[in-house]
Amino acid sequence: LIMDLMDKLTHIFRQGLSDSFYPVPQQAIGVGSAFEGWSPCAQDTVYSVLVPLSPPPGHAFHLELDTAGMLQRNFSVRVELLCTCTRERLEEDVLCFLHHPEEELRRKQEASLLHTLCSGSYLDVEKTVQFFCRFVRVAWLLLPQSRHWRLTLQPCSRSCKFQLSKDMQSLTAEMIFAVRQGDSDIFVGSQPTEVGISSTTWLETSAVAEAKFFRHVSRQAPQDSCHCRCLQLLTRLLTGVGFSSYALKTVVMHLLNTVPLIRWRRRDFRQRLMDILKYLRCSVEMKQLHHFVIGNESFPVEISLPSGFWVAEPPNLFEHLAGSLDAHMKAGREYHGLLHR
Repeated sequence: LIMDLMDKLTHIFRQGLSDSFYPVPQQAIGVGSAFEGWSPCAQDTVYSVLVPLSPPPGHAFHLELDTAGMLQRNFSVRVELLCTCTRERLEEDVLCFLHHPEEELRRKQEASLLHTLCSGSYLDVEKTVQFFCRFVRVAWLLLPQSRHWRLTLQPCSRSCKFQLSKDMQSLTAEMIFAVRQGDSDIFVGSQPTEVGISSTTWLETSAVAEAKFFRHVSRQAPQDSCHCRCLQLLTRLLTGVGFSSYALKTVVMHLLNTVPLIRWRRRDFRQRLMDILKYLRCSVEMKQLHHFVIGNESFPVEISLPSGFWVAEPPNLFEHLAGSLDAHMKAGREYHGLLHR
């Protein structure tokens, strides 16, 4: 239902924006636990979809690295105007932003992206999200789903989050807008983050590559593979525990990459569960849990990564434990609490 809705929405987006100079949405990609098969609680599931944006005609996107933190690289998306004089000769209704007087452009053509969704020369996350949220509100009325479901937009400055409800049924979806790094499966996205981040900051995300990894595993694993069940069970036990579901997911991905998939059958459930907990315990003790995608030389080659990703220094998800004795001791206690449960 969610992906069918997203396909229809992006189709309306492309139709409605075909003669404009707004970013062009491409086919949505389902990411996160709901689409990887291990969502812990059905009633709390948020269906996250990443919507890649391509530059409109006469524009180009250039990714500029702002900061390279331990766990997160932040980017800006610089918007450049391109010469379209060749296209102008073929299509009389298109004027080149670079080689026509501003007065003529204002009179005959819609404003460039630089004058609508940008702050200075950079694509603005919040302006982009607000624009597409308004578009969703209008486009929804054109969809057949609107006859049976009620759509309620939820306040969020960095993503388009909405709830669909019908009778006693309710679904929550979140559209994250993103720009692809080259032709890879790594993007910079509008996903929500800590307060105080600039509205022109886009966060690097490997969510698409990770979702593809889970599909890669599912194609090769036995039909009764228990890898998703292990992850589902453990993440259900995280309430009140300091470990993130992403840390557990990272542990499971590392093990899926090292333990032969034939040893993940249903009968192996208990042993694999203990393997996950043992790996987590060792990671806490060593204060080290490497990012799964970055710096992983054995990452499946059919999933496209930017050049240098395979040999890069992998970020340490447990870096904070190395810098604080209190945090390390707390993580040890929380591990034993999880083990007890």
